[in-house]
Amino acid sequence: MTTKRNIVILGGGTAGWMSAAALAKFIPATHYNITLIASGDIGTVGVGEATIPHIRQFNELLGIDENTFIKEVGATYKLAIRFKGWGKADSDYCHGFGYSGEVINDVEFHHYYLRAGGAATLGHYDNYNIAALAARAHRFSYPLNNVNDARAHFGYAFHIDASLYANYLRKYSVARGVTFIDGQVTDVLTHPNGDIASLELSDGQQLSGDLFIDCSGFRGRLIEQALASGYENWQHWLPCDSAQAAASNAIDNPPSYTLSAAHQAGWRWQIPLQHRTGNGIVYASEWLSDEQASEQLIAAIGDSADAPRQLRFVTGKRKKSWVNNCVAIGLASGFLEPLESTSLYLVQAAIEKLIEYFPATAQSHGARDAFNQYIDTEYERVRDFLIFHYYQNQRDEPFWRAMSTMQLPDSLQARIAQFKESGHFNAYRQGLFMPVSWTSLALGQALRPDTVSQRINHIEPGAIAERLSRYALQLDNLVTTMPSHQQAIDSTEKGAAHYPAASHSLYGASNK
Repeated sequence: MTTKRNIVILGGGTAGWMSAAALAKFIPATHYNITLIASGDIGTVGVGEATIPHIRQFNELLGIDENTFIKEVGATYKLAIRFKGWGKADSDYCHGFGYSGEVINDVEFHHYYLRAGGAATLGHYDNYNIAALAARAHRFSYPLNNVNDARAHFGYAFHIDASLYANYLRKYSVARGVTFIDGQVTDVLTHPNGDIASLELSDGQQLSGDLFIDCSGFRGRLIEQALASGYENWQHWLPCDSAQAAASNAIDNPPSYTLSAAHQAGWRWQIPLQHRTGNGIVYASEWLSDEQASEQLIAAIGDSADAPRQLRFVTGKRKKSWVNNCVAIGLASGFLEPLESTSLYLVQAAIEKLIEYFPATAQSHGARDAFNQYIDTEYERVRDFLIFHYYQNQRDEPFWRAMSTMQLPDSLQARIAQFKESGHFNAYRQGLFMPVSWTSLALGQALRPDTVSQRINHIEPGAIAERLSRYALQLDNLVTTMPSHQQAIDSTEKGAAHYPAASHSLYGASNK
């Protein structure tokens, strides 16, 4: 008879229950016991309520019905992130979950846009992104299964109540055999070789395990406090170290975008849910006091707000997320501010990669090293994209001037130089944000390349502008046919929503 191995998860927030749910779904119960330890006395961060389209793939893998999910977690749809005040103080652009324009004769759309005169002639670049247009109009519809239609070339995500999602996954996991223990860890016992042997709980119980998953949050109770992984501090690039969060009343016909509004020393978010609105302010305490931040947040959201909840963080990641027989996932692994809603994506990426490497043991050196390299790459490439937001600004405040003159990571410096000199961003082999996103940010924040593709220099700018103007009008007309965001949400309540299969891309079906 095969002896079962024990998997122990520490932490009951979203990362913990996402891990438990996925393991319960894909790891055979005949070979593994899964136990999750969490204490109701330890609060969760609960600010990462905005997602990106990959969450649909995760839910689909678990077999979760999307309409049920929307109802259970108070979700609304999300097509874009709207950035106000980034670039210049009056800048306003969207990073839409979709492709912009058409690829014509294998030349990327933005080259035609720039050849025709760019924003001065044609208006905002996101006027050519149907996801961004629909988001601004507070509309939503599912992508079509017709690659010849512009409405096929976008993806969508959700705004969710992270606590409700964790509770939903807890029920899902327990129903599939996961044991839940409500308790606090008082000691971590290790073997002579450094592996974790067991966890001692406040009631005297000892829980042994073969694999430990640390979802204990910023403190890294196992990966850092017990195993001393070490931490790479990235505050010299991303100096925001504080946040405050507060809920306010729900919005009628809410926007189908997450709002990120820059202020003099950071940014403010607004995330619309069915039952409330999530609000928060992210800031660098060197440039803005807690009191000033609180005043700004309350002024922005009005009298309906709860008292703000204070949060502290250090941007960066563990030097290794898998040490011995312990794997850190979520905030225990690292923290990047939720500017591009990547928190749950990084949890999902780590879980899926860990499952790919099962059966995982402390002796799985090759798998462990590959996992750590994968996590490093994911974090570093999201990090570079976030830094780009701060660096590419033309604001006058001291904080923003410091951001625009910082010494960049070599990887980002090279990437910006490539675009400035050629109008191209290379695609990553591994990494979340493809050239579509980088171009959206660059043009939204006024970084214009020195040249466009030589293949279109023979085309008169006026001819291009005429064609693109017709295309923009076509997109506008298509958006007006979409239901309002509220109507789309209501259709899920009635069971009338027939959602499409999840896409493996941030942007939906390719427009090539």
